Amino acid sequence: MILSGPEIRRQVKNDVITVTPFNPDHLNPNSIDLTLEDTVLRYRSPVIDPREEQEVEEVTIPSTGLLLEPLGFCLGASRETVGSTAYVPMVHAKSSTARAGLFVHVTADLIDIGSLGTVTFQLFSTLPLTVYPGMRIAQMTFWRPQGDITLYTGKYQGSKGPKKSMIFRDPFWQSLPVGR
Repeated sequence: MILSGPEIRRQVKNDVITVTPFNPDHLNPNSIDLTLEDTVLRYRSPVIDPREEQEVEEVTIPSTGLLLEPLGFCLGASRETVGSTAYVPMVHAKSSTARAGLFVHVTADLIDIGSLGTVTFQLFSTLPLTVYPGMRIAQMTFWRPQGDITLYTGKYQGSKGPKKSMIFRDPFWQSLPVGR
């Protein structure tokens, strides 16, 4: 079951859902808008090896905006810290953002229950598009889980700002032979 905008407001007020800072003007019928922080990360290497930690370049988005090149990829973040131990948050593109050719989450839209931090957006632009710090870029919905709850305690817990992939920390890589 998805929460309505008024129910999101109630759950924030009751400290069951965290959205900080909370702006009631960002509530929608069944979601709340998230805004873009003022930095993005770009991977330096043209080839990503998931076994190795990747170097990134941090780029500040000027108040005049940052042009995202077509078919380019970077990582942004929400200004808002979000999470819940009672509901499952999901991040979605705003319709207007998507209609301008921007994917904000590519494939990772599920935020695990118990996760608390800023949301890292996987920004993929299909068209030349300028983004601005503070623009409403995404929306978050909250869903009621069914069954026993195990709270998230993973490697992205407490994120602040955009976070690069930490897939290289996954235990899977320890079981593989060194080299190719």
